[in-house]
Amino acid sequence: MELLNKTVVITGAGQGIGAAMAVRFAKEGAKVVVADRDGDSAHAVADSISGLAVICDVTSEDDIVATVKAAEKHFGAVDLFCSNAGMFVEEPGHVASASNEVWQKSWDIHVMSHVYAARAVLPDMISRGSGYLLQMSSAAGLLSQIGNAAYSTTKHAAVGFAESIAITHADEGIKVSVICPQYVATPLLGYTSVDAGNLPEGTITAEAVADTVLEGVRRESFLILPHPEVAKYIQFKSADYDKWLSSMRKLRHKIVEQLGSTDVKGIHKLV
Repeated sequence: MELLNKTVVITGAGQGIGAAMAVRFAKEGAKVVVADRDGDSAHAVADSISGLAVICDVTSEDDIVATVKAAEKHFGAVDLFCSNAGMFVEEPGHVASASNEVWQKSWDIHVMSHVYAARAVLPDMISRGSGYLLQMSSAAGLLSQIGNAAYSTTKHAAVGFAESIAITHADEGIKVSVICPQYVATPLLGYTSVDAGNLPEGTITAEAVADTVLEGVRRESFLILPHPEVAKYIQFKSADYDKWLSSMRKLRHKIVEQLGSTDVKGIHKLV
């Protein structure tokens, strides 16, 4: 898909990867709806690209429906809906130690928000015979994030839902891509400003992710990998699951020995 004159909705677009995609897509001529629960951030990004700011809590289906209606009223039919909003809360202890609240919120943001978006836009997209669902997962949705079972589990589910869209609706003109980066220098990892030349090896900028996503959308690739090495890790995992699990255990031991924890803000500087 080319984005010129296309109406695009991006959730979680007030900062980080979402904001970078909003700016990049606008440069391609897209009409961008910047949706975020932080209204000030949404307006700041939208104002910089002549877009539309909408306050949206993605855990609320009503908010997502309202966002779609606002986009349609302001710009016309939604051509691409990007479910980008995400969360990450450190795991306090053993693999099931995170609270029910954390598990439920992870599920609501990483999975149900994608379902709500699809429910809101698919009927019109199917009737028109075209539409695009762009969904943020993570390399953790294909592999696993050491030290956070809630994150990894719900990101896996996000990939599964994207696969279901591709299987069920491709013949009706619906495209879907799932974005699976590894470490990105965003507030999620504690970055408030970024010096691209001074990042840990393997950590990339949100702008680099946005560039890769744009190319993936142009190719209409199902799997968008801002870190290309993830493709090799997937092959390793599928070729010998037991060996992959063993290697991940060794990596976890190394991380704990060197950092004393599995805090992702430390891991990304180590692996």
